Amino acid sequence: MPDATPPVSVPSHFQSFLAFDFGQKRTGVASGNRLLRTATPQATIKAEGDARFAQVEARIRDWQPDALVVGVPYHPDGAPHDNTRAAQRFARQLHGRFKLPVYEVDERYSTTEALALGARDADAASACIILEQFLRSLP
Repeated sequence: MPDATPPVSVPSHFQSFLAFDFGQKRTGVASGNRLLRTATPQATIKAEGDARFAQVEARIRDWQPDALVVGVPYHPDGAPHDNTRAAQRFARQLHGRFKLPVYEVDERYSTTEALALGARDADAASACIILEQFLRSLP
C-alpha cells in the first residue's frame, strides 16, 4: 500500500460517494458513505466509451452520490504511466458530464490487495479499497 495520504478537503455535507476503479475494458464500482467509512462493491461495468458512461449515469441516478472518487494508478516509485493518464482523463470526463466533484485517490496495489483477499470480482473489490482509503483520509 502507498504511504498514508493526508486528509482530503471535502465539504462536510458531502456524505455519500461512488468510487470507480477505471480500466480500459472493465470499471469496478463501489458505494459508500462518510458516516460508516465503509464501501460496498457494486456490479462491475463491462463496457467502454459511451456505453460505460451510460452505465455510470444509471449508477449516479440510482445512488445520488454527493461526489465521485476515481482510483489513479502509479508505478511503485510514484511515477505516472499510460493508465495514470487514462484514469485522470476518466475523472475529468466524469466531472464534465455529471457536474459532480471528483476526487482522485492513489490506487497503487488496490487490485493486488483485492486478489490477495480472495475477491471474486477484483475490479469491484478494488473500488471498495479505493473508496475506503479515501473515506479514511477525511477529517
